[in-house]
Amino acid sequence: MENYSSHPLYGKQNIDSAMNLLWEFYKKNFLSLFLISLVMSLIIQYVSTFINVKELQSMTDPVLMLNKLKDYIVPIVIISILNLLFTTILQYHIIYKPLNSENNIFVSAKKSMKYLIPYLILMVLLAIAGTIAIILGIIALVIGVFFSVLYITTLYCFILPVLMVEDPGIGRTISRTITLAHRNFWANIGWVAVFIIIILVVSLMLSGIILIPFTGGFIKAILHPDDTSTLVDITTNPLFNILSAAVNALTIPLMPIFAAILYFNGKAGEEQGETYSSENSENGRVRVEDLYAKPYSDDHPDNPDNKG
Repeated sequence: MENYSSHPLYGKQNIDSAMNLLWEFYKKNFLSLFLISLVMSLIIQYVSTFINVKELQSMTDPVLMLNKLKDYIVPIVIISILNLLFTTILQYHIIYKPLNSENNIFVSAKKSMKYLIPYLILMVLLAIAGTIAIILGIIALVIGVFFSVLYITTLYCFILPVLMVEDPGIGRTISRTITLAHRNFWANIGWVAVFIIIILVVSLMLSGIILIPFTGGFIKAILHPDDTSTLVDITTNPLFNILSAAVNALTIPLMPIFAAILYFNGKAGEEQGETYSSENSENGRVRVEDLYAKPYSDDHPDNPDNKG
């Protein structure tokens, strides 16, 4: 039985300490996480070359486009499975490598395979639930869609850590995921919102950097939006694909690290006997305080002020 309380990502956090912890863990394990993610990105980029993007973008008839997409169903399915496969390996590596140095990437790849099929089934169920939530969100206009995306993302973050740490089976994983996600609900939603914003900003900045060698073609594509060939030529350029894979490798590890922090934060709170209370909300609105964990009491053994 693993002692998860010794994991560097375990413990009660507030949003500031959670983001600092994410950054410190990312820096400490950067090389292994980057290499795993780079291999993942390059393989997915290669499989993506079997989809003729230029041909799809030249089509104006939606029906014709959908029919053409059927011809690419195999590479699309392969890309989806590869994403799930590498995400499973990466999440396992992040959770178990700090607990046992023998859990290198090869051991992680082997041991994580037991979770792949349950994870695939859970993702299908989540996709169905997400589609329903987004449809309901559309009915409730833009704010509803945004909240639906945040909620589904929050559930997604808990799934693999619950599956890997507690190994409860598919049905129990669903109920545990919902339980942990709803514990300190507004704090979890707030953390996910902040994380998504950070990822979007970082991705936008990095995407701008890799476009520097293609500035001329990119400007031409902006000036002549009707001519999609220039933009397609850029995105199919081997150099662009390599740079894009490297950029993806920089950001891919952040989600599983954040998911582990979110899970261990909820688990630590649960083990300390915390329960979600309506005191954490005011008329159903998120408050800034909800993003922060409640402070320890003066005599609490985990209070940092009591440690020498």
